[in-house]
Amino acid sequence: MEISITTRKAETIKAGCIAVAVYENGKLSRSAKRLDQASSGRLSRLIEQSSLTGKVGQQLLLHGVEGVDSDRILVVGAGKSRRLSASEFQKVAQSAVSGLRSSGAADAAVYLEELEVSERDAAWQARVAAESLHQALYRFDQLKSDKSAETPERLSKLIYAVRSKSGQATIRRAIRQANAIAAGSALARTLGDLPGNVCTPGYLADQARQIGRTYKTVIVRSRNEAEMKRMGMGALLSVARGSEEPAKLITLEYRGGRKTDKPVALVGKGVTFDSGGISIKPSAAMDEMKYDMCGAASVLGAIRAIAELKLKLNVVGVIPATENLPGGKASKPGDIYTSMSGQTVEVLNTDAEGRLILCDALTFAARYEPEIVVDIATLTGACVIALGSHASGLFANNEQLARELLRAGEYSCDRAWQLPLWEDYEKQLESNFADMANIGGREAGAITAASFLSKFTRNYRWAHLDIAGTAWRTGKEKGATGRPVPLLVQFLIDRAGSSARRRH
Repeated sequence: MEISITTRKAETIKAGCIAVAVYENGKLSRSAKRLDQASSGRLSRLIEQSSLTGKVGQQLLLHGVEGVDSDRILVVGAGKSRRLSASEFQKVAQSAVSGLRSSGAADAAVYLEELEVSERDAAWQARVAAESLHQALYRFDQLKSDKSAETPERLSKLIYAVRSKSGQATIRRAIRQANAIAAGSALARTLGDLPGNVCTPGYLADQARQIGRTYKTVIVRSRNEAEMKRMGMGALLSVARGSEEPAKLITLEYRGGRKTDKPVALVGKGVTFDSGGISIKPSAAMDEMKYDMCGAASVLGAIRAIAELKLKLNVVGVIPATENLPGGKASKPGDIYTSMSGQTVEVLNTDAEGRLILCDALTFAARYEPEIVVDIATLTGACVIALGSHASGLFANNEQLARELLRAGEYSCDRAWQLPLWEDYEKQLESNFADMANIGGREAGAITAASFLSKFTRNYRWAHLDIAGTAWRTGKEKGATGRPVPLLVQFLIDRAGSSARRRH
């Protein structure tokens, strides 16, 4: 997809489709007014004759408007005539690119920069528009035998209109960031959408190696079960016992900063299929448990994006990858295993496996002497109940780190919400027979899961993102979302900027 910028006025540009905005009170945006004047008022008359009210995200596609050079005009509702919120602008942008994609146009122009957005600048608007376009164009059809049955995707060129030449370098940088984030998100979505018989732990390792081959700044290594056993990763290996697919411990080292700079460590849960093990899940919607590796996918997507952007910082990705299946050797409720940290865990429920593979990965991450560690996991259904699909759950043992992640989520439209991580909840994890149990009962399930992980992160600053509600959509629109790649990449962009400022 080619995205360029222009300062040409709406009435002078020739494109397959041109997108402009209208407000709820019938007031036309600046560019819509220009098109209305060029068409001798025909645009405003067509809008009045339609059912378009100007509500945020509404669409009206017009063909062959006399006096306008572009073949089609897409009118998009922008709500009340005032400053839009960030989320409102995102909805307008998503609606615009969705309408452009389905319009049949091969090239299109977007005139949305003139909309005013509270606490956001023109560069942010351009980035949101570009990311929205990439998201709208994503299709998963790799495993369909007749790809021609899908609607052909014609849109291949987008022209993003800006008001003046000043600030164009900043906007180009924003579009470059959008392209990189979108590519990382698309990788995460594709890995999530692939079925478990294709996207195995070994497949994830192959995808990591592909990133390493593409970007020389990324060093990749995949460790096997024998190596993990020598390191004492009893908790991780306990999950892999029931599967014939061998587990992998995948690491990616992105070296964009100085050798002396401590890295940011990203740890992603990579359960490529989760049946629940002996504590087997209900069969309804169990197919969606192929998405239990979306934390791992987000780490791969984020590292691909920052390598493309050549961010000046060091990042380590750690991915514990395994299946969780029942079998003759599978873990049983009541079994006790020794983690890499030396702490013992009583497995009361084999479906609480994510925390078992993460606890060893978090212990392993300390070997890199990281400045901070962030783990990402589709960890608990309880987080879905608490926050739904709108926000990822955030837990942290450091408030500054939590604030950085929350700000990155707000800016990237990939929000998180912080939940408490108090010592009070650790009582629910007490065991009569081991140092701790792997579940803490029905109450506060997302918090007790985070409390479990916190026992393995005492020696560094750490945050946990529970993405069980945000990593994929269910129902008719079932599919991976690519979240929280935008949040993670923005977080790393911010940190790279802070590091550069400290050096100067």
